[in-house]
Amino acid sequence: MKKYKKAYIEITNICNLKCDFCPSTKRQLKHMNKKEFIHVISQVKLHTEYIYFHLMGEPLLNPELGSFLAISFDAGIKVNITTNGILLNKQKAILLNSPALRKVSISLHSFEANKSAAKIEEYIIDVIDFTKEAWNRGIICELRLWNGESEGIKASNTLNTDILEMLEYGFKPDFCLHSAIEQGNSVKLRDRLFLQFAQKFEWPDIELDSFKEAVFCYGLRDQFGILVDGTVVPCCMDSEGSIPLGNVFDKPLEEILNSGRAKRIYEGFTGRTAVEELCKRCGYSKRHKR
Repeated sequence: MKKYKKAYIEITNICNLKCDFCPSTKRQLKHMNKKEFIHVISQVKLHTEYIYFHLMGEPLLNPELGSFLAISFDAGIKVNITTNGILLNKQKAILLNSPALRKVSISLHSFEANKSAAKIEEYIIDVIDFTKEAWNRGIICELRLWNGESEGIKASNTLNTDILEMLEYGFKPDFCLHSAIEQGNSVKLRDRLFLQFAQKFEWPDIELDSFKEAVFCYGLRDQFGILVDGTVVPCCMDSEGSIPLGNVFDKPLEEILNSGRAKRIYEGFTGRTAVEELCKRCGYSKRHKR
């Protein structure tokens, strides 16, 4: 049975923000319930030890978050969470007291992307306070910011200078963050605490023009995703389920991941070819060099 580095489980596709860089979703909005999650984990644990509560949506909104973390721990699975950080204060006790939680990635650019910078200080203070407590519990923390522009896509990064100053004041590193980010995209503030910069990318969209160049993707090679309704997709970028491989509530996950369509996708990328129409229109896949 093939093992993967990670699996993305969309425990909700509902979000509390509307970011200008996010395509949002046209799918029915819902939270995954406890019974559904137990079934998903029973299948996923056979294929990986690491899961991400993310594809679309804000995972901290799911009212069963605590139960999901406990179920994951009992299954021997480590959980990684990507969040916009708005609800960190509200969910702090659940997160910090979970032995299953391995890593929290906080998308700081989400705040500016909603044109609500008036309370940026309050937001960053909450993030810093949570991060310090999580770090003391041995949880890996990653703070994310857009940095620069990519292929004509303007990044939401006009508040970066202010954010960096607040982070410097809060964490007091023995170096200048502004200088450090000029040396690379990742800055280690201390063990298990990172500041990550990345260029904004264009989400795959079936309506975009396809490209002809060779392309590689880790979808179905080291990852797969499960949407909130159980639809299995090749990777974390298939936000609308445009490449449905099957539904985990109808078929065993093993059968879905070994389907003919899944194998064609894998073999295509091995030969640097995108066989699916959505993959031919994915700006993120152009990042991969292999």
